[in-house]
Amino acid sequence: MITAANISLAYGKRIIFKDVNIKFTPGNCYGLIGANGAGKSTFLKIMAGKLEPDHGSVSKGPRERIAMLNQDQFAFDDYSVFNTVIMGHKKLYKIMAEREILYAKPDFNEEDGIRSGELEAEFGEMNGYEAESEAAVLLNGLGVPEDMRQKKMRELDGSDKVRVLLAQALFGNPDILLLDEPTNHLDLKTINWLEYFLSRFQNTVIIVSHDRHFLNQVCTHMADIDYGKIQVYVGNYDFWYQASNLRFRQKETESKKAKAKAEELKEFIRRFSSNASKAKQATSRKKLLEKLTIDEMPISSRKYPYIVFNPARPCGDIILEIDRLSKEIDGVTMFKDLTLTVNKGDKIAFVGPNSLAKTTLFKILTGELKADQGSFRWGITISNAYFPKENNTYFNNDELDLVGWLRQYASPKEHESFIRGFLGKMLFSGEEAMKKTAVLSGGERVRCMLSRMMLSGANALLLDEPTNHLDLESITSLNNALTAFQEIILFASHDHQIVSTVANRIVEITPGGITDVMMDFDSYLAMKDENSSKTGNYIASQAA
Repeated sequence: MITAANISLAYGKRIIFKDVNIKFTPGNCYGLIGANGAGKSTFLKIMAGKLEPDHGSVSKGPRERIAMLNQDQFAFDDYSVFNTVIMGHKKLYKIMAEREILYAKPDFNEEDGIRSGELEAEFGEMNGYEAESEAAVLLNGLGVPEDMRQKKMRELDGSDKVRVLLAQALFGNPDILLLDEPTNHLDLKTINWLEYFLSRFQNTVIIVSHDRHFLNQVCTHMADIDYGKIQVYVGNYDFWYQASNLRFRQKETESKKAKAKAEELKEFIRRFSSNASKAKQATSRKKLLEKLTIDEMPISSRKYPYIVFNPARPCGDIILEIDRLSKEIDGVTMFKDLTLTVNKGDKIAFVGPNSLAKTTLFKILTGELKADQGSFRWGITISNAYFPKENNTYFNNDELDLVGWLRQYASPKEHESFIRGFLGKMLFSGEEAMKKTAVLSGGERVRCMLSRMMLSGANALLLDEPTNHLDLESITSLNNALTAFQEIILFASHDHQIVSTVANRIVEITPGGITDVMMDFDSYLAMKDENSSKTGNYIASQAA
């Protein structure tokens, strides 16, 4: 159990937390949610003891151990993958290192023998003899292959480093587990493994994540940061969303009723305060007005951008025809003889273990890359808009402000007021619209790229991981916009909820070819699980 008592923190005049009191208990998994900048990661650092609040304290049991997902990918570059995982339990790693030095001594004496006995007792108490196998299970589940485990961390790419650091946090059954965006850079298979691991975890977990499906699968409670406070709801993300909206509507209704009542009383007082026969009633109403409490609706830190894709024209009968398309990059086959016909109304999710293959396909279809072999043809009625995974090339003019940047993609006849209004809907209002593109955050760039797509009037949207860097509110708005879009969508995403609610057709790209099915994503996963189970049963029966 871990408790925060009267936690307050401010940066200058900006209050992040004020008198926050909250208790996180064992056996529960808490999703810590809030708008970008609300203080989610900051609160985790306070709970982990990495950041001191202005006021208040954090307490836990005397023998309880906190583990937090490390965000510094370079902190363990000089250590092996295996040792990096074990270092998640600092005390155990220290004992292991001392044991190794002690047993390597050529002149092992009686004093060393006594010390070795003490170390072995502590080592056993901390399940040290199972450490190697536990680390192997974690690394295997997180998709880190065995031949990588003795490599130095500096030899790994960013994605694999994240997986090792996640294994480090999970290692040794910590009493309190703090995870900040644990699903970043993970594929759907690994996310499913993590969901299963956390669902069986018996201690206290606090998670910051923008993955709504993940929060729904693992969380027993939601801790909502808003208005400088943290409100805990029992249930998963969907329950919080419904409950918080209901609570807000109730407060809004109560506030409107109170204001209407106040106006009614004021009107009576104005009309009859000078009327002798009504003076007593007017005085009575003055007293009622004084007692009436009108709570101003607090201003939420949550902001939902207005995302709507309006096609300039409907699609004709011919959308897109792909014929035996092949591409290699650095000697690695992305896909071979890929053949596909896109039909009216298709919303195709491209899935599969190789994200580069999907990115490569999108770049070929939008003319950024040339295929090695094969061809494709867009229909004459089709105009497409592309959201790339990497958008740096779109922001290479640091001198442009947002109004100037978006004007590049708007009709010449549109006035600045139209551009500013459009930016305002995407949460760039007032002076925000005059920000230079050089200072934009990742999430702000994504909103700019979505604005560009919205202005295009395209009837075919291609999106490559569009939720990267977005907060939950922007992801929800994007999800709703894609669901409502009536024309063609080709997309790749690690956001399970977007794939499951938007796609009506799944195309999985594998080294051996593609699987193309007309069904939603959850049905596809169920079909794969069933096929995998049948294959497993067949193999087992053959081996018996």
